[in-house]
Amino acid sequence: MIFMVLAYDYLPPAGPERRQACRSEHLQLGENLYRERRCLYAAGILNEAGDLIGSLIICEFESRQQLEQEWLSREPYVLNNVWEKIEIRLIRPAPFLNSRPAN
Repeated sequence: MIFMVLAYDYLPPAGPERRQACRSEHLQLGENLYRERRCLYAAGILNEAGDLIGSLIICEFESRQQLEQEWLSREPYVLNNVWEKIEIRLIRPAPFLNSRPAN
């Protein structure tokens, strides 16, 4: 199953300070999940001033329960109260994404 995770940070000053404090751990876990083919795409959400205010992650797990157990339960941004609101949605990618042209 493919999920979209939208996570919004706590407001300044707490949110950005917490984000910076555990960012390297967050990125390391994301890289590990990418290598395991769990994380398909990830990006920071910016406000109009260009400041990070959240995260967007497209990921693949067998179930929402597995997503929560294998990722969110150890996600530094969850454990360190960076993300105030997390929205998880099951998504269906467009069919043309399954057949990328050869380079």
